[in-house]
Amino acid sequence: MIIRLSLIALLSIVIHNTSLAQQKVVISSASMIWDMVDNIAGDKIENRLIVPIGSDPHTYSPTPKDAQKVASSDLIFINGLTFEGWITELIENSGTQGKTITVTDGLTPIASSQYKNAYDPHAWMDLNRAQTYISNILQGLIDVDPDNKKFYEENYKKYAQELKELDAYISKRILEIPEEKRLIVTSHDAFSYYGQRYGLDVQGIIGISTESEAQTSDIIRISNSIKSSGVPAIFVESTINPKLIKQIATDNGVAIGGSLYADSIGEKGSSGSTYLQMMKSNTDVIVDALSGNHNTATAHTQTGGSGGVKMYLILGGLMLLGLIFFITKMNK
Repeated sequence: MIIRLSLIALLSIVIHNTSLAQQKVVISSASMIWDMVDNIAGDKIENRLIVPIGSDPHTYSPTPKDAQKVASSDLIFINGLTFEGWITELIENSGTQGKTITVTDGLTPIASSQYKNAYDPHAWMDLNRAQTYISNILQGLIDVDPDNKKFYEENYKKYAQELKELDAYISKRILEIPEEKRLIVTSHDAFSYYGQRYGLDVQGIIGISTESEAQTSDIIRISNSIKSSGVPAIFVESTINPKLIKQIATDNGVAIGGSLYADSIGEKGSSGSTYLQMMKSNTDVIVDALSGNHNTATAHTQTGGSGGVKMYLILGGLMLLGLIFFITKMNK
């Protein structure tokens, strides 16, 4: 009896391992795409990610380990539109036999206002355009794993409906912001698709790539936009150093309305740990800050505004008095 049970257990392990070995390996360049794949593919594939959650795909430097992961993948999903400028070289150098799918194929991108034949890559910021993403993901999965076609199609339909519902939620929430206050000021120009879809003006300190550096003219432009619109808050981004945006908030007497997810979803347990949660969190933060529904995350007085300056002056004065007293005592 014991021998028989052992044989059954051994057979189960062999069958399980064989099933795992037959799974297709899929890898995505960025976490938003990786999460979309996860929602459609479920446990039918081994789902991998190149750029770690919380890192910036614009400036990421791939490693030899990344090349190994790409080499052993059956399917590679990339955003394209120059989002991952390093990805083509990585794929070519890896020697992979896997198929590469550009998930933005088929959608109409926003053209760059500065460079000819250049486009804004942040199309996932529009839930309607994200439907193109998941359509391309579905087709890619079916191509490499036709045996699970029905499973993928069912998950796709469910996920597409969730995108539609969130799209409607965002459109409705944006209406809570007074029209003259519908301006998003962030570290870089990642929200143009969001603004175009949901009716907001968007101003980034730097361009569509975080590899750019802010110029004095950029800071003047942003400051003028803040003053002319009268917005009560501007926003930092989760993957970008907030130092400059905080300084601009201080100089213009506005609050930091909160942190937005732009080029990566959030860590597990955060408010943006999935693509859908990321987009909902961004919307709630933006609407609450610009409509005045509650206190913004960081008041101007907390970021070194006029109240902060007064406090520093008082402290400086007290220190000076203490120093004078100390010197007087020493001279006696």
